[in-house]
Amino acid sequence: MTVAIDRATGKRSGDRPPRAGRAGRLKRAYQKHWYAFAMIVPVVVVLGVLVLYPLAYGFYLTLTDANSLNSARTIGVNEIEATYKFIGLDNYADILWGETSYDRFWSHFIWTIVWTAACVGLHYTIGLGLALLLNQKLRGRTFYRLILILPWAVPTFVTVFGWRFMLADSGIINSGLESLGLPTPLWLEDTFWQRFAAIMVNTWCGVPFMMVSLLGGLQSIDGTLYEAAEMDGASAWQRFRHVTLPSLRSVSSTVVLLGIIWTFNQFAVIFLLFGNTAPEAQILVTWAYQLGFGQQPRDFAQSAAYGMLLLAILIVFTSFYRRWLNRNEQQLAI
Repeated sequence: MTVAIDRATGKRSGDRPPRAGRAGRLKRAYQKHWYAFAMIVPVVVVLGVLVLYPLAYGFYLTLTDANSLNSARTIGVNEIEATYKFIGLDNYADILWGETSYDRFWSHFIWTIVWTAACVGLHYTIGLGLALLLNQKLRGRTFYRLILILPWAVPTFVTVFGWRFMLADSGIINSGLESLGLPTPLWLEDTFWQRFAAIMVNTWCGVPFMMVSLLGGLQSIDGTLYEAAEMDGASAWQRFRHVTLPSLRSVSSTVVLLGIIWTFNQFAVIFLLFGNTAPEAQILVTWAYQLGFGQQPRDFAQSAAYGMLLLAILIVFTSFYRRWLNRNEQQLAI
């Protein structure tokens, strides 16, 4: 093999140029994509101010014993300095395995898991059923879509307040049950019925999103797959199981993950439906709010610690969920 050599520089034509350092690569990237960096900077600044700084400050509060009595505050013209102390991980230890940890954390954690699983399961099941129905050629299909999407279009507080009035002792639901000679549950007072009502209201609010997402996935499935399955003698159930569900795998995995995250942190439904009157029906996020803003003295440190635990739980779950999905996809590809 012949290699040409430049007499002026002494370099061979086959030699690769030396690899630039990290600073050089960043400089070339900035010179080439400076406009993209300029467009990203405002987003980074906004995220830093609205997300990163509160997150960092909240984590700092979890390492202290801050509450409304020892935090910095202004009363009239008097400015009182903060007197809270650094206590390390004591808040996390007290929440997770303190003397009253079950009543203050684990009972709410178990109910939050049940609440999330029940709501997301109902969202997906009912949403998929309605999406399959609306994917058929029906007369007035557009009108049905409009009616079914209304619970999602109406603001959450309007929907929850409407349900609160209907679930009251003299509301339309109990009045209807009484007229039929059926027992009238204490929807807003008894713990079991409070939880049942919360799941029912959140299902009403969340089904339209799942329905619309799955309907879009159904409309993207190639119709020839159904024709081929039907020609092979597949029944309706077999076509649903072997064509519809596998084709919806990517859409389903995404909407279920989003549904779990949103439902796990669903604050509005529980808070607007019960306020401070249902301690046993509070999920972790509303319980954290009660600690930080719904009692006296307000326990900022414990409330922030609950927030950090919620974030950690969701990060761990999301990582395992995505890993499980990737493993299943690799097995299907094989």
